[in-house]
Amino acid sequence: MPGAEVPPRALIADDQTLIRTGFRMILTARGIDVVGEAADGVEAVAEARRLRPDVVLMDIRMPNMDGLEAARRILAEHPDCRVLMLTTFDLDHYVYNALAIGASGFLLKDVTAEHLAAAVRLVNTGDALLAPKITRRLVERFASGEQPAGAPARTRSTPRRLEVLTPRELEVLTHLGRGLSNVELAAQLVLSEATVKTHVARIFAKLGLRDRAQAVVLAYETGLVLPSGTER
Repeated sequence: MPGAEVPPRALIADDQTLIRTGFRMILTARGIDVVGEAADGVEAVAEARRLRPDVVLMDIRMPNMDGLEAARRILAEHPDCRVLMLTTFDLDHYVYNALAIGASGFLLKDVTAEHLAAAVRLVNTGDALLAPKITRRLVERFASGEQPAGAPARTRSTPRRLEVLTPRELEVLTHLGRGLSNVELAAQLVLSEATVKTHVARIFAKLGLRDRAQAVVLAYETGLVLPSGTER
């Protein structure tokens, strides 16, 4: 039917058959096209190369090649692909490293069926999604200056990267770092949502960011958002 929404094409990578089967049933029942499955990271890279999915649901811990390395390779080959990391472990260094390589979302496997399907649709639009309790912990760790285990060393020279932004774009990035949506940003800054989207797009282009997930990491790495939630 003309004008009908094209469903996201998803690839499921998990070493547990029951998990893959369950995710396939959940997503298919909600109108998402599951184009393939992979039982480890090596298969995930190969299948992503063959099938060119819009979204990859990627388990962190898999044999032969873990999900982080598989995601890194997939995104290097297919930068338009979106990777949604799934795990039973809410460990901070997994979150940080997943975002640093370009993953667009991070969810625990205990999410509801509706939340899982919504997450796939959300990251397919170019937005980012993190499980709220993981995001809160990550933000608190960055804000307090505590280094997540396994994360690259933070530097204080990075803020020079932000000099390309206008004062308004810095303001928008600060609010992005605090987790505000476009609708919330528009209300906070008394702007139209369209104007906010334009600012966000320009920020991403100037800073070479894939999505909001990387914007959150950058805001805390540079100290743009400080422990109390105040601005630099």
